[in-house]
Amino acid sequence: MNIDPRLHQIVAAQPHPLLFATISGAHLYGFPSPDSDFDLRGAHVLPLAKIAGLDVDDETIEDARVINGLDMDIVSHDVKKFMHLLLKKNGYVLEQLYSPLIVQTTPEHAELKSIARGCITRHHSHHYFGFAETQWKLFLKESPRRVKPLLYVYRVLLTGIWLMRTGQVEASLVTLNEIFRLPCLPELIARKLGGAEQATLEDGDVAFHEAEYQRLRRELQSAHDASSLIESPGDETRNNLNDLLVRVRLAERVNAA
Repeated sequence: MNIDPRLHQIVAAQPHPLLFATISGAHLYGFPSPDSDFDLRGAHVLPLAKIAGLDVDDETIEDARVINGLDMDIVSHDVKKFMHLLLKKNGYVLEQLYSPLIVQTTPEHAELKSIARGCITRHHSHHYFGFAETQWKLFLKESPRRVKPLLYVYRVLLTGIWLMRTGQVEASLVTLNEIFRLPCLPELIARKLGGAEQATLEDGDVAFHEAEYQRLRRELQSAHDASSLIESPGDETRNNLNDLLVRVRLAERVNAA
């Protein structure tokens, strides 16, 4: 994906300096529809004056609107909150941090990616189990049934399985299917890419996909059980995150001066 120059302008206009800004959502997953918005995700650095008082504003900044002609969904966390989310086994922030669709990066972004390897645990599987279950229920209750939640089911289960097996974060369903080779996925992705008029399924397809859903859940459970990933982040990882946070805060103070 080529990064639209307008995205750089949107990042530059954010209210606080960004440690990084990446694209998540359908563009990262490999199946954006013609009307898909841009999910911009990042970590910003609040000034010391903002975090020194009784109340802390702007720990999370959210903005969903059309900017410079682009339909945007922007979510950014202050770097301290982002680090706490990393330590809480949050798959969303892992995928944002390691997204290859980079709009803005810094040396600290690279350092955070290196440290965050120590935050990847076997218990991240629970995130993917929960996300897949939510999307499967959404798929079943809709009429007509849409391709989008079904693709999310496949995407999160394959991401979780791959993470448990390798410790590597891979959120692109297209890339994942080069490994897993599920015959049904290319057609589903093509329907989603083609737009809303093609992005629904016949009821007769449900039984097949339910069998695949259950099979992949079992595969994710097996991958979790066999995983050599750590149980929880260690003291060294926490200390490294703390050291990076202090340096980022102090550098922001110097830059502000």
